[in-house]
Amino acid sequence: MIELDNVSYGYGDNLLFSDLQLTLTPGSFHFLTGPSGAGKTTLLRLCYADLLAHAGQVRLFGKDAAGLDRDAVAMVRRRIGVVHQDCQFLDHLTISENIALPLIVAGRAAEAAGDLAELLAWVGLGSQAGQLPPELSGGERQRAALARAVIMAPDVIIADEPTGNVDWDMSQRLLRLLIELNRMGKTVLIATHDLAMIRSVKADVNARVLRLKDGTLIQAGAEL
Repeated sequence: MIELDNVSYGYGDNLLFSDLQLTLTPGSFHFLTGPSGAGKTTLLRLCYADLLAHAGQVRLFGKDAAGLDRDAVAMVRRRIGVVHQDCQFLDHLTISENIALPLIVAGRAAEAAGDLAELLAWVGLGSQAGQLPPELSGGERQRAALARAVIMAPDVIIADEPTGNVDWDMSQRLLRLLIELNRMGKTVLIATHDLAMIRSVKADVNARVLRLKDGTLIQAGAEL
């Protein structure tokens, strides 16, 4: 689904990583770890064509990311749901309106009404549907961000430190939602520095743990 083949990327004279290999197969679950500044977020951005590799090839659903025009990138991104650590919303719209935006932009507004109620209930925000983003807690915003990421029924979910700004109980709740998506056949890639969180789900998900450090991506240990 997503393949990085001998990929290199850097900023100025700072080479973050080189000759990187990564394959995200259908239905797989991956944790991406590594120290701050190692390039985890950059790697994620390469996986949804927000950045282009300086060397090597990134293939998204069989297509070379470097050869995609703007419309093709937009179509590919409909198949990839992204949850950012610092989730941004339009504060003048209700949370349900924010979550529905991807469908509206895609010209599928008619689907929003039916999908929204079920999706909001799934993330535990049914009673907050009419609230504005500033009225939500950090954990509620992260759950709303996850709902927005999956409303287009993507094949891949990419989450960048989704539990970084919430407490332990909320991080476990968010992780359970991501595991549930994986059990539905979605491919999941989560960047996190929280090894305790990874260990906490050892018995619940068959995941690969990847470590990005010193410009190299390696498998950090046995299959969880």
